[in-house]
Formats: sequence, C-alpha cells, structure tokens
Amino acid sequence: MTAVDAPAPGPGQANVPEGLVSAVVGLVDTGPVLLGAYTIAELAAVDAIVDFLEARPADEALAEAVRSLAARQLIVAGPPGEQVQVRGDLGIAVAFEQRARMVLDARATGIGPGEPWRILLLPQPEQICLMFRIDTYGVHEIGLYKLDNAVRMLADWLPKGPRARPAEVADADGLLARSERSALVTVTEYTTQGSAEIAGASRDLVLVRDEGRLHLFSRDPGDRARLVPGQEDDRDVPDLLVGLLA
Repeated sequence: MTAVDAPAPGPGQANVPEGLVSAVVGLVDTGPVLLGAYTIAELAAVDAIVDFLEARPADEALAEAVRSLAARQLIVAGPPGEQVQVRGDLGIAVAFEQRARMVLDARATGIGPGEPWRILLLPQPEQICLMFRIDTYGVHEIGLYKLDNAVRMLADWLPKGPRARPAEVADADGLLARSERSALVTVTEYTTQGSAEIAGASRDLVLVRDEGRLHLFSRDPGDRARLVPGQEDDRDVPDLLVGLLA
C-alpha cells in the first residue's frame, strides 16, 4: 500500500493527498483493502475513532503507543512548527474515518472464540465502507470493503434464526437474560468540529436468538430505556441493516 501522510491529533482534518480517495476506491472495487490491526491506544494516539471508544486510554498507554507507532514508522515528526504525520495504511484509515458522517456500532454477547465482540461500519459516499472489527483484547482490525459486502459480513456475525413474530414476545428483559446470543446495533449520524465527532440522531435495532428463533426489538420512542417488539417486517437482516443506514 502506498504511504500517505495525515496529521495526528489537532484542530484540523487529515490532509488527504490528491487522488488518494479515487485510487483507494478503485482498489476496493477489486477486493477488500486490509489496513492492519491496532490497539485502542494506538488509534487514540492518532485521534482515530476516539469518540467511539469505551474510555480514553491512560497517558502511559498512549505514550507507549506513540513509541510503537514511531518504531514502525507509522508516525513521523514533520518540519518544525508542523504536526506529526500519520503514514501508510494507518494514515489511510484515519483519512477515511474523518470523511464519514455516520457510524453503525454493533455489539454482541454470546460470541465464540476468535470472534470480535464489536464491529463498527463507517460508510463512505462511494458505497464503500470502513470496517473496524474489535476483539476482546481491544485489537482493532481495519479494512475497506464494498458497502454491500460489509453489510453481509455483519449480518453473518449477528444472531440468526427463523424470525419470531412480535406477538410472540412478552418480556424483552427476560428474553435477553436467557438468550443464546444477542446484539445491539446503533446507527448514529454525526458532524465534525475540528477532529471531534459530534453525535446527532441515532436509531437502534436489537437482535436476540432464543431457542433457535430470532427476535427483533427497537426502543420505545416514549421511553428509550424500554425495548418494544419490532414491527411486522419480512425483510431479512441485511435489508434491515441497509434500512438503518439509509
């Protein structure tokens, strides 16, 4: 992958070289573009997806992450008075993350060995998608995919089963407590102010597999802490995800 420079934390957006986006989009058209795996501290050190993290890493972890990135020449010092530069595949990930204006955040319980527990999708205007697959160690595997392929991958990871009808569900909390696997999918639109993401409107879908059947829930508009059965909808899970992203 060709190296790319992008500024690390600061008030501005990544400085995307001319032609980078079209070149990367062309690569994604031929197949997934894998951008490596990074820790939470390494991503926080270059201001990537900071506002989507559970908690900001400790200063000591950030300092170690900077040393690690510098040793791999993924960040380099610029000329005096200029920002540190983020290079290579990590720079591409930062540039595309800063272009996104929506994030789909999916978190699952009941995961198996080797599975991520959380997946982030950040759609791009060109119908491609930046995907973060986060494992239980906090390692983020990053790649760029065609949007429809990313949605199918996400659907394959989410709970599956023959669809239960809304009338069959009486107690959402009890169903969640005994479920074999469940997932919360939240889509949030956001704007940026400098390098910070400002969250806007969001919408949720909860998927629960119990006794082999798939139950769908949404939040009660009048009480967002309460789950209500999803409306009668014969669309499959990938189509429901596309609807959330529309």
